[in-house]
Amino acid sequence: MEKVVLKATRREALGRKVGALRRAGKLPAVLYGHGVKSTPIMLDAHEAALRLSHLTSSSLVMVDLDGKEYPALVREKQKDYIKNRLLHLDFQVISMTEKITTKVGIELTGTAAAVKAFNAVIITVLNELEVECMPQDLPARVVIDISGLAEVGAGIHVRDVVISDKVKILDDPAEMIVVATATREEKAVEEAPVEEEAAPEESEPGRKE
Repeated sequence: MEKVVLKATRREALGRKVGALRRAGKLPAVLYGHGVKSTPIMLDAHEAALRLSHLTSSSLVMVDLDGKEYPALVREKQKDYIKNRLLHLDFQVISMTEKITTKVGIELTGTAAAVKAFNAVIITVLNELEVECMPQDLPARVVIDISGLAEVGAGIHVRDVVISDKVKILDDPAEMIVVATATREEKAVEEAPVEEEAAPEESEPGRKE
């Protein structure tokens, strides 16, 4: 696992004053968690964006503050999507000797056979899994191969996930993660009502047709 270290300094500016920090190229953040009081900090905005761009929400980062490195997870990102820049980060410090519970993103790989054979549509039901493990065993992502979905209706459940025995998945084993479904057109054909032939109209007694 790549060790990512972000250098931080303590931050005095709070509230509306953080705008000046951002204009100066600084990224406001807060550090809290195991053995740490909630501490306002700031980082170099460009460096932080560069280092965090390829990491996931379950990637460990080391926040270097006052010469001490704190292992942490990025718990919240505030972002300006118009200007595509980070506005604020929340770092939760964790203990490297205690198990943690967190969410890990799911990454699908492969092409489902049902897509080629039956023009199926792949529906993702779960985008992440809740896991429990030691920090050093925390996966950056859970990769699931969907090439085995061979027919419409085939799916992958939580119980089907193959993962390290050092990582415990806390989600319901019966919960669906991804499923191959029919296209709307095929569903419409399958569900179209069958018209019954109208019974011949009976003539009333004594009535001439």
